Amino acid sequence: MLSSVEYIKQSLGTHLFFARIMKEHSFFLEAAFTPRDINYTQQADAFRREFDGLLREVISLSNGVVSPEVLQSGEVVTPYTLKAEMATSFLSGVQIPTDLTQAEARLVGGGLIVPNPMLEQRVSMVNRRAIGLTAGLIKFKTNVLSNVLSCRMFTFNYPLLIIHIRREAELYLSTIKRLQNREVIDFKREAYELEFFWNRQMAEHAKFIRGLLDPTENDLINIANDFGNEFDQLTAEAKEAMEKTAPLSKVTEDSLIATRELKDFKAQGTQGILSCTIRSIIIPLLGDHVLREANHYIRLLKMFEDIEKGHP
Repeated sequence: MLSSVEYIKQSLGTHLFFARIMKEHSFFLEAAFTPRDINYTQQADAFRREFDGLLREVISLSNGVVSPEVLQSGEVVTPYTLKAEMATSFLSGVQIPTDLTQAEARLVGGGLIVPNPMLEQRVSMVNRRAIGLTAGLIKFKTNVLSNVLSCRMFTFNYPLLIIHIRREAELYLSTIKRLQNREVIDFKREAYELEFFWNRQMAEHAKFIRGLLDPTENDLINIANDFGNEFDQLTAEAKEAMEKTAPLSKVTEDSLIATRELKDFKAQGTQGILSCTIRSIIIPLLGDHVLREANHYIRLLKMFEDIEKGHP
């Protein structure tokens, strides 16, 4: 059973990453509907605002509590997040509360070492709120996907992107449910599943970037295509490791090298989008969004590597 201290730290660390991801998913959906589907735009906006509120509460509870590794990983905010939000607000007309990003950037990791019953109760309430919100967002994404695939709706998001973001919401929901049940997560056992999951996500990121670049950006399109192919192969290797037909340590090592390279590509791409030197239909916040997900995966891979080497 998960200790009170670990329950608090792991719950808040999970929300700092995933609640921001969910609010941005809601924005990406919101910005991609046509005028005919204004009711869907409004529903997506309502989800975005709800996740803003959830994240605000999480930030208020997290200072001096969450693990320093989470805050230092670049999965919560990056050097580009604030500028990406400001540029995206300007381009879309949707007011994104940048004070949340500024507050997150000031968070300090630390020091909770003894149980705090009042904080534990607050975290439990946050978890219940996140479970309800995320379950609702999954249903909304599923409804949008069904409409798109049956040609009842047009959206500027790829169908695969909707599947992709629903998959991440499902991971968030299952993680919070397990934390709420005080389940100790065995990262050594689950490294297989998580590497398969995130290698597939990284492959799809590369393919989305490839498809959203202007046709004239030949060099960047080729680089993104190569990353897509590389992560497809790593996804297949992770699946073989899950089936115990290949060693996981080699997959972890190769995935870490590839994800670091992809992270650098995403960072350069985000800079290029913000400076208007890359031609694309990539909204600035999407560049920073996928960069944070790569940073999150790198933290997990380094943890898996330490476990495989026998380090605590």
